[in-house]
Amino acid sequence: MSESGVVFDRALGRSRLRRALAAGYPDFLLARAVEDLEERLAAVLRHFEIAADLGSPLPLAAPVLRAKAGAVLHMAEAPGGRPDLVGDLENLPIAPGGLDLAVSLLALQGVNDLPGALIQIRRALRPDGLFTGCLLGGRTLQELRPVLLEAEAETTGGASPRIAPFADLRDLGSLLQRAGFALPVVDSEVVTVRYRDIFGLLRDLRAMGWGNALTARRRTGLRRDTLMRAAALYAERFADPDGRLRATFEIVWLSGWAPHESQQKPLRPGSAKTRLADALGVPEIGAGDRAGEPS
Repeated sequence: MSESGVVFDRALGRSRLRRALAAGYPDFLLARAVEDLEERLAAVLRHFEIAADLGSPLPLAAPVLRAKAGAVLHMAEAPGGRPDLVGDLENLPIAPGGLDLAVSLLALQGVNDLPGALIQIRRALRPDGLFTGCLLGGRTLQELRPVLLEAEAETTGGASPRIAPFADLRDLGSLLQRAGFALPVVDSEVVTVRYRDIFGLLRDLRAMGWGNALTARRRTGLRRDTLMRAAALYAERFADPDGRLRATFEIVWLSGWAPHESQQKPLRPGSAKTRLADALGVPEIGAGDRAGEPS
């Protein structure tokens, strides 16, 4: 992290995303996320008035959202795919209470202030509005990260960060609560993509605009001998029996509701009207008693 606490060069990230969209963004991970979104929203037995897709690189979720909402808006962080508006997840151009449903697919991992972005999304929702979205989690590129560090250290005598840090699953539930969401839910799935060699993986990462945008990055690219050493290490450690290489992408799903008085709430301590012992049909043991002793 930089001394200012800013992890990502957001302007550079948006510039790379613009180039990726113009060159033909490979949407295989985004398409997978849209399939999962459709399945998750199908379990919500409700129709929404206004829905927005916030920051997803392409408007692939639009058909899914139109099936659940009367009006659909796509806000992109870079032009491409003809978005309804271009905006910033860290400075959301949505009026408070302007949405009933908000989604975001594979975009939030690139913000510097994730808690702040989630707070803004919650504020953009009307009471009892739903947010659901996904971002890359901590196991993403768990093969590539150590290989690049080791190869650069071996060939140059030092190493700089080349892959962004991704949020840990255990931290994201508390972030939803801190942002003011009710009924928060977090889960994840691992998607394994296979490549002929490390260079195919690197090409896909660049084509999705996911090049190194860390503020603490080294401004020079990887040397050829570093790349060749990284390719050898990757093939040695992460090849399947057929020789193809595994690359892990952890997709973490978040969901939560803008608070509303109609939502379920936990009971206050001591408010239960039925004793657990009665429900289980066993004698109750007091705090000072031991099992097996007469009460």
